[in-house]
Amino acid sequence: MTFPETAPYEHGMLDTGDGDFVYWEVCGNPEGKPAVVVHGGPGSGAGPAWRRYFDPARYRVVLFDQRGCGRSTPPVSDAATGLAANTTHHLIADMERLRERLGIANWLVFGGSWGATLGMAYAQAHPRRVTGLVLFSVTTTSRAEVDWITEGVRTHFPEAWAAFRDAARPRAGERVVDAYARLLADPDPAVREEAARTWCRWEDTHVRAPGTPLVEDFGDERYADPAFRMTFARLVTHYWRHAAWLEDGQLVHGVGELTGIPGALITGGQDLSSPPDPARALAAGWPGCELVVIDDAGHGLGHPGMGEAAQAALDRFARY
Repeated sequence: MTFPETAPYEHGMLDTGDGDFVYWEVCGNPEGKPAVVVHGGPGSGAGPAWRRYFDPARYRVVLFDQRGCGRSTPPVSDAATGLAANTTHHLIADMERLRERLGIANWLVFGGSWGATLGMAYAQAHPRRVTGLVLFSVTTTSRAEVDWITEGVRTHFPEAWAAFRDAARPRAGERVVDAYARLLADPDPAVREEAARTWCRWEDTHVRAPGTPLVEDFGDERYADPAFRMTFARLVTHYWRHAAWLEDGQLVHGVGELTGIPGALITGGQDLSSPPDPARALAAGWPGCELVVIDDAGHGLGHPGMGEAAQAALDRFARY
């Protein structure tokens, strides 16, 4: 059972110094253990549901919307908003700038899916600033993972994938993810909108839990919002086509930097979007890390056992 939703007691906009303003908020106990939420996507934003996994009496919880999404500005849904200053390294720098702005010496990192990649990259860059990590639906956004989720997983959804590929109209030798990034930058708004809708429909296909009711053909009702679709599609394709600007295997090879820092990696055994292999590889090289595989679960905390495991880890780590 999650905790009751708490309202932020402080919020603001972080000036990154290069034209972006990152929305942040703090909730829970001002004297509690600091923790930062790293949302997924990229581009999902830090919605209020994240707050409910933390005991509000024990945690001081910081949430922020990564560059260009959620309440951060300028919005990536606007075609005029460029992406050159929106990379993993920029986001890591934003997290450090926010930590310093709030006067926090170190904090626990909680994230999932893309947020697991960013949380892990941040922790390896700044291990002295991290008291622990709780990551779920673990990814490292390697090229192999991107190729799997955009092309390899077609073996499970052949008809949906064929429609996804055909709509991209890839050129000779062009990856599907690169084709969508090209279409999302097209000068014709109708081309951009159709690409965003089709991209999000494919995302929803491989993430959606069986039996989820549909809203405008989507299991995740956020995709019914054209601005959210465009933000999500632009940012996901941008990060995925560049493999998050990380060297191949960088996060697995660098996980030794976290020796002595407690961690919990929670993954679904039936997760087609982020299969358990990256979590297993990270856990193998990280002394003191607990690997939790929920055999029947898919992607995200909405699957039975995933949210409970994440909350149990957060309750445990509140003592550290």
